[in-house]
Amino acid sequence: MMAFFGLFKKEEKEILDRGLSKTRENVFSRLTRAVAGKSKIDDEVLDNLEEVLVSSDVGVETTLRIIDRVSGRVARDKYLTTTELNAILREEIAGLLEENTATHDVSSGFDAPLPVKPYVILVVGVNGVGKTTTIAKLAYNFKKAGRSVLLGAADTFRAAAIEQLKIWSERAGVPMVSQQMGADPASVAYDTVKSAVAAGTDIVIIDTAGRLHNKIGLMNELSKIRRVMEKVIPSAPHEVLLVLDGSTGQNAFEQAKQFTAATDVNALAITKLDGTAKGGVVIGISDQFRIPVKYIGVGEKMEDLRVFNRYAFVDSLFSDHA
Repeated sequence: MMAFFGLFKKEEKEILDRGLSKTRENVFSRLTRAVAGKSKIDDEVLDNLEEVLVSSDVGVETTLRIIDRVSGRVARDKYLTTTELNAILREEIAGLLEENTATHDVSSGFDAPLPVKPYVILVVGVNGVGKTTTIAKLAYNFKKAGRSVLLGAADTFRAAAIEQLKIWSERAGVPMVSQQMGADPASVAYDTVKSAVAAGTDIVIIDTAGRLHNKIGLMNELSKIRRVMEKVIPSAPHEVLLVLDGSTGQNAFEQAKQFTAATDVNALAITKLDGTAKGGVVIGISDQFRIPVKYIGVGEKMEDLRVFNRYAFVDSLFSDHA
């Protein structure tokens, strides 16, 4: 596994290092204290490490899984120094993320071959998590990779949502299908998919309402959207992308729980990691929900929505290059 570390493009490394700096500084200051005065990894170091991971919003269950893996390494190799701890953490956490990625078949990369065309992405998530800007950044990056993209404004609950998506679609330079506020979201989704088929569009990205006050209502709405799209493309949507705000830490876990119960989420985008020290939430959510993190947001620019590379992420988080 070590061969995968250090093989990243300079640009990707710089963007990740900048975007994850708050989390890395937080983790490193705590790790330094955890191993202070210790020459080898013993029970006390493991207890301190557990506290570091939990306080970095990795989550209790995932932290215990990581501690168990590290303990196994210590028992197997008999003597491991505290200076080796970062390398061990990088390997074990990357391994954990790899297991979760393998449970779902989600195409990766903006220029990766598409399994079908149009490839339909249904975007879900509560208001305020960066859902609309994530859609815009996806559209921009897909277009930059040579794809044709069509957006669907199926969040008809708020007039502001339609207007906001329209502004972003113009900035990204991609067309959008919309109706008036209060229109049936499924009708917008149907029109969008039908238009994409007729035009031979590569990728369809559909926005949805971010309401969580009624899980049954959310479930019904998303099920209806899925049913009408299936009339045009039987396999649609190919990707249900849940957008979560990384800066909310444990609250993001709760949102993930609600949305995974309401619909078949098979990919995650975790945003706003640049403004928080809670980047560990990426590891915990991926592990707890067995859903791959596909994108992470590490800044305001269009290019700051990155295709998630678990090795680059873990390398940035646990390497001392602050």
